[in-house]
Amino acid sequence: MLKVHKLTFNPFMENTYVLSAENKECLIIDPGCSNEMERNELVNEIEAFGLTPVRLLNTHCHVDHVPGNKFIYEKYGLLPEIHPDELEVLHAAPQFATYFGFSMELSPEPKSFLTEGDEIKLGNYTFNILHTPGHSPGSISFYCQPEKIVMSGDVLFYGSVGRYDLPGGDGKVLYRSLIDKMMALPDNVKVYSGHGPETTIGFERKNNPFIKQGSL
Repeated sequence: MLKVHKLTFNPFMENTYVLSAENKECLIIDPGCSNEMERNELVNEIEAFGLTPVRLLNTHCHVDHVPGNKFIYEKYGLLPEIHPDELEVLHAAPQFATYFGFSMELSPEPKSFLTEGDEIKLGNYTFNILHTPGHSPGSISFYCQPEKIVMSGDVLFYGSVGRYDLPGGDGKVLYRSLIDKMMALPDNVKVYSGHGPETTIGFERKNNPFIKQGSL
C-alpha cells in the first residue's frame, strides 16, 4: 500500500510529503525544510521507515516549497524535477526569501522537466502529471488514479484555493485549473495540499466558495 508521510515545515507551515511504496523506495515532494532541525526531522522520518529516496519533485518553486532542495541533493544525490515554466521562479526563490526575513541557498538546477501527460513511477504505482497553473505558472499536481489521491501543491486547499496575486499568478488561469483539472477528478479522490489539512474533491466541489462562485 502506498504510504503518505506528511511533515510541516518553515514559517509558512508548508507540507512536505514523502511517498513510499512496498519496495521501500520513496519520492520527496516539496522539501520545505529550512533549518537543521527540520532537515533532521525529514531524514529521521525517512530512516525510521527504512526508505530510499529515488526522486525529488517540486509541485512549484515558491520560496516555501524549495528551501530543502539543496540539502536533498547533498544528502541523497537527487536533483529537482519541475515544470519548465517554474525555472525562473526557482532562480528567484532566494531573493524572495530575504523579503520574508530568512535566507536559503540556491537550489541546484533541475535534473529534468515534467509536463502534462508525463508519468512518475514509484514501485507499482503510477502518478500522472497534471499542469495546474494559476498560483504559479508551472504548478503541477501528481495524480495516482488507483490510490485515489492527488498531490495538489498550492492549487487547491481545504475550503480555499491558492493565492494568485504573486508574480506569475493569474486568477482566471487558476480557476480553469481548478475546474478543468481538479474538479474533473472523481469525488472520492483525496487531496494532499501544500498547506493545511487533507480534503477530497467531492467536499471541495460542494463546499469550496471559490469554486462555487464561478470565477476568481
